[in-house]
Amino acid sequence: MSLNNTHFSPSAKTTDTHCDKPQESRMSHDSPPNESECGSGRRASREWWLHVGLLCIPLLAVYLHIPPPQLSPALNTWRSSGHFFTFRGNNIFYKESVGVVGSSDVLLMLHGFPTSSYDWYKIWDSLTQRFNRVIALDFLGFGFSDKPRPHRYSIFEQASVVEALVAHLGLSEQRINILSHDYGDTVALELLYRSDHNRSGHITINSLCLSNGGIFPETHYPRFVQKALKDSGFISPVLTRLINYQLFSRGIRDVFGPYTQPTEAEFWDMWTGVRFNDGNLVMDSILQYINQRLKHRERWVGALTSTSTPLHMIYGPLDPVNPHPEFIQLYQKLVQRSTVSVLDEHVSHYPQLEDPTGFFNAYLSFINSF
Repeated sequence: MSLNNTHFSPSAKTTDTHCDKPQESRMSHDSPPNESECGSGRRASREWWLHVGLLCIPLLAVYLHIPPPQLSPALNTWRSSGHFFTFRGNNIFYKESVGVVGSSDVLLMLHGFPTSSYDWYKIWDSLTQRFNRVIALDFLGFGFSDKPRPHRYSIFEQASVVEALVAHLGLSEQRINILSHDYGDTVALELLYRSDHNRSGHITINSLCLSNGGIFPETHYPRFVQKALKDSGFISPVLTRLINYQLFSRGIRDVFGPYTQPTEAEFWDMWTGVRFNDGNLVMDSILQYINQRLKHRERWVGALTSTSTPLHMIYGPLDPVNPHPEFIQLYQKLVQRSTVSVLDEHVSHYPQLEDPTGFFNAYLSFINSF
């Protein structure tokens, strides 16, 4: 059959002709309708994506620079009742109350990650009825303290911040009782190491009470977001900007017991503390403490197992980060001189917030035992 007798159906023509193929030489002088249509389609598609891109850029810019929430009345009162001192050019927030007159007992409290000294607010007044001076600080990078970036945050530096605060308050010669939680537990162990080894500028520790901290790397299970932030390298700064209230509250919610959940206002107070001074942008650097715990395990666990300082552990057993019974069994095996208070089975990672009465009574029983 000759070419001239070949019949082309419209459907065949549509199938055989593509916008991306060069036109037949015989069609070079006349532009067929489908060529102009394809060109118009491509231009329309490019314009559509351009419009989407132009719309998304300002929206993304706004999203990544959402201003921090305003301080709640409770947080504003906490901040206005505190003070600041300077550590290596950075402002460090602390709160101090004078309690029992005639007593010389001093209590220093060290908070956890990613929150702040406000973690202690539910037991603060009760503690002032037992101690002469009650003190809590926001670590560098947390709460109302400065949050420099770029900065290599470390447990060693935070211990030096605590020592500087004690010196600032004129308590260098005073025996200090330390109550710590989570991240603060590891800072406390570095202070314990320095105290037991008579390092210059060290704090003289009268007693140490730990609570739900991942002091043993082998029984510590950080949350997914924590692992992602600490191990993502150059992507981490992007991830920190993508953290919002919904992601934060979902992560924090998981480490509270089902019957001891914070209120929505309390979640917002935690998030406000993180966002203050753009603290969300330094979380990846602070989270290197997890790697530091592994690297310096011998130093910090060694200090815990060899000290003669009175020790106590208050433990919320529903903790998914330091799970029961694995964590507490290892603690009791390695730290045989310590006493232990295991709270109600519904209490999780934040025992001082979830069961403030039980937590306070357990601590009071310990501190009155020696």
